[in-house]
Amino acid sequence: MLVNDWMSSGLITIGPEAPLAEAAKLMKAHNIRRLPVVDQAGLLQGILSDRDLKEASPSKATTLDVHERYYLFNEIAVSACMTRKVITVTHLDTVEHAAVLMLDHKVSGLPVMREGKPVGVITLDDVARVLTIITGAYLGGTQLALNLEDRPGFLAEVLEVVNRHGGRLVSLLSVFENADEQARKVYLRVAEMPEDRLQAMVGELRDGFQLLYLERQGRAQL
Repeated sequence: MLVNDWMSSGLITIGPEAPLAEAAKLMKAHNIRRLPVVDQAGLLQGILSDRDLKEASPSKATTLDVHERYYLFNEIAVSACMTRKVITVTHLDTVEHAAVLMLDHKVSGLPVMREGKPVGVITLDDVARVLTIITGAYLGGTQLALNLEDRPGFLAEVLEVVNRHGGRLVSLLSVFENADEQARKVYLRVAEMPEDRLQAMVGELRDGFQLLYLERQGRAQL
């Protein structure tokens, strides 16, 4: 999955010499939490986040009145508060790579670059959207979680049971995280099916494999 297919385009940017008041107004108007800062050639110079704005704001304990605070925000340039060392991805990087960077660097969004210029932003919200789509969560049905021996053909055996009962596969994920040694966890979602066929399928999977739980409407059933 490429960043290009999941990023937020229609990029909103700001210049380094613009006042913080303008940046705050842009963020509020577009309901965004970060602004790429670009020069006149469109090259990335830094990024300004809502956290940067909060740190630049006068303390509530200050004696400045609201007009003086507004004046101060108009006098401070974006370049004085922006983060200059920016972690970025390209439009051809994968969403998984972007997620790893965000987790490693503890940031919630990354500018997306194409030919040296920012063309969009990908955020943790976008990653969450990817997760709901690849798991088929919005499509309903039933998800089955299994702990399976890690050997050739193990998935084929599970899918044979699903097919035998007329189950239609919606999604399939396989991970080693939190699995037993020499095993992996498999999460498969099947579309809605008659209850009697579903229960027969679940029964056969429970008898032949280690079925951890099944999930329906967002809640696990052991």
